[in-house]
Amino acid sequence: MAQLKVTQTRSIIGAKVQHRETLRSLGLKRVGDSVVKEDRPEFRGMVRAVAHMVTVEEVD
Repeated sequence: MAQLKVTQTRSIIGAKVQHRETLRSLGLKRVGDSVVKEDRPEFRGMVRAVAHMVTVEEVD
């Protein structure tokens, strides 16, 4: 199964509480942090909600 590498690119300062919680649920704590998650609809939805704060790459 494919995997997604999610990297936080923007700070949570000034962000909505829901966006902060979504980043925390993804395992991101600070700018520059990266996590690798399975490519599942649940994670795709979380990434879409904070797309303006993260970058996403597909990893084999």
